[in-house]
Amino acid sequence: MSSELHTDIAIIGAGPAGMAAAIAACAQGAHVTLVDDNPRPGGQIWRGGPSQAPASASSTFRQLADSQARLLSGFRVAAIPAPGQLLLEDPHRAQVLRYGKLIIASGARERLLPFPGWTLPGVTGAGGLQALVKGGLDVRDQHIVLAGTGPLLLASAATLRAAGAQVLLIAEQAPWSQLARFGWALKAYPAKLAQAASLAWQLGGVPYHHASHVLAALGQTRLEGVQLQLGARTLTLPCDWLGVGYGLLPNTELLRALHCQISQGAAEVDALMQTSQAGIYAVGEATGIGGVDKALLEGRIAGLAATGAVAAAQALAPRRKRQLAFAALLDKHFALQPAITQLAQPDTLVCRCEDVSHASLQLFDSWREAKLQTRCGMGACQGRICGAACESLYGWQGSGDRPPLLPTRLGSLLEPTLAKANPT
Repeated sequence: MSSELHTDIAIIGAGPAGMAAAIAACAQGAHVTLVDDNPRPGGQIWRGGPSQAPASASSTFRQLADSQARLLSGFRVAAIPAPGQLLLEDPHRAQVLRYGKLIIASGARERLLPFPGWTLPGVTGAGGLQALVKGGLDVRDQHIVLAGTGPLLLASAATLRAAGAQVLLIAEQAPWSQLARFGWALKAYPAKLAQAASLAWQLGGVPYHHASHVLAALGQTRLEGVQLQLGARTLTLPCDWLGVGYGLLPNTELLRALHCQISQGAAEVDALMQTSQAGIYAVGEATGIGGVDKALLEGRIAGLAATGAVAAAQALAPRRKRQLAFAALLDKHFALQPAITQLAQPDTLVCRCEDVSHASLQLFDSWREAKLQTRCGMGACQGRICGAACESLYGWQGSGDRPPLLPTRLGSLLEPTLAKANPT
């Protein structure tokens, strides 16, 4: 039997931004449905729920539990059957969700860039490795190297060390001058400065190298070691795991499918977090990478605005300026150095899903042409990994998203027709 759900406000993504939006909207008496593809709320940053989240997150989890929000865990958005509708799918069934207003808190993913050996088992994103450990991966006594850029490297290293791993070193690609300026700027953000100091204390004894990056992952059938550029010298280290991540990228696929304006890779929003499409709001990392404080604030603003509590939302809006300033600091001081985009060799795979090499892609002038001739971006990830890589390596812009938004069962795509034939 087909099923169709109705709600005043649909919120996609149950990370901090989506949770805050749900809490604010429910407090105004709205019927809220919170959708997330994870088994529980928290997103990537609070993955594992309240038991694994920092103490500062406990209030948000408690308020969400006390709210009347309907939580659809394990569901993802597969397609958009019609205006005001979303087709949801979990591992067992599909449902159509009809909504009045929509808040998109779709979060972000790691920017993964190709280098020799990056497809070896044992090589992951830095944040991806952190998520695996939070999900139960046993890394006790495993030797781990982290590389890339941004504060996520430190947070990941702290998680891994607390889980019993031996973090051999952290290779940060940003030069010392940029790191020093970022550290100085943190004086304006005492809470973030304290967090940075706490991470530094937790990681005491772990070498932290600036102006450094991975040259190659080494091994035959699995990772055995890593070759690094540490300043002016090279170093080869044996290791069990290598986590490499070059910052985060907003997840904008659903926003683009809804024809929301995207600028510099993130959703364009007004002071009340509404996108270019009336009744559709974007919050958190979907509007630009800025951390949990920005996400919580934007979620509250959108939750209030979507329920008509405009005055309350407007009262909060000026606080966002401070969070945007911090986001700009991250973007400026952890900008990619040119060497990072020059690591791929001719035989290095850029599209992992379809086994398309760097040499093959260099024959083309655009994403569309490469996609037509090589199937780059047509695999399971639908260009989420290689699309960003091609933009960094070749300057290509993606040609837009087509339904379904993710690989979807054929039966799920028939659900809107079934829902009309069998209304509930």
